[in-house]
Amino acid sequence: MIRFEKYHGTGNDFILIDATERVPDRRALACELCDREHGVAQRTADGPGTPDSVGADGVLFLALEERYSPPRVVMTLVQPDGSTAAMCGNGARCAAAWAVDRTGSRQVMVDTQAGTRRAEVDAGTAAGGADDGVEVTIGMGSPRFDPRSVPLAADIAEPLVAEPVAGLTVTAVDTGVPHAVAFVADVSTTDLKAVAPAVRHAPAFPEGANVTIASRRSGGGFDQRTYERGVEGETDSCGTGAVAVAAVARERGLVTDDAVAVHPPGGRLEVSFSATGASLSGPVVREFDGETPAVTPRAIDAVDD
Repeated sequence: MIRFEKYHGTGNDFILIDATERVPDRRALACELCDREHGVAQRTADGPGTPDSVGADGVLFLALEERYSPPRVVMTLVQPDGSTAAMCGNGARCAAAWAVDRTGSRQVMVDTQAGTRRAEVDAGTAAGGADDGVEVTIGMGSPRFDPRSVPLAADIAEPLVAEPVAGLTVTAVDTGVPHAVAFVADVSTTDLKAVAPAVRHAPAFPEGANVTIASRRSGGGFDQRTYERGVEGETDSCGTGAVAVAAVARERGLVTDDAVAVHPPGGRLEVSFSATGASLSGPVVREFDGETPAVTPRAIDAVDD
């Protein structure tokens, strides 16, 4: 049996597995556990009924290296379609909270395929504690607009800024993974499921792109929705997408602030900019833990401890 824990960052949920667990096929396991109809499920201790949550946006395999100061955790994200992603802002924040629970250090380094990121957990809270979780801030590096970094198709020589792509006016930016960001009048009235796939698979993006839409929010900041590559659907939150919204808003002169509030459906994130790049802050909640076979043909029920 494989032990796991379930965390989420503003609704962006992940199954966390210690890399010391023996998993013969990570891809197959992720596809099984993340399935929104038949994947890992949490049921209340009161008995059978509709699960509180089923599946996940990805599986994080985490290797903790306590010999470093601050401690390091190596993160590998396997997505619901079996692919891997170089970076995931909310996933990295969940990984940081997981590492803090094990080391007691409030600062950790998260090693991702997009680089090593420093994370800090608010001293006043603890993962798995209060219902609203723990506040985690992680460095996200510097957003990049140049075509090779995104990457864009070889015949695109200049940054893609406010240009039409498959029906949306998008700006292309790399925030650890590629995003096509479009500002719309109101994210709530946009049929993201209908418009996103054509942009996600557009020839301009040879490796595909996450499709993020944003609109100004009353009182400041932006509302955000993201259709994620690898999930192949909309998620309740996307950390790299929140950074992409803030970065594109600054690039296009829509805001000049060094701190931008971004509101995905799952909550509130804050993106801050400094000379060293962007950082992403928001809550992380530990939901439950459980056990699963290496590959399971059915849903797995977990009961809160």
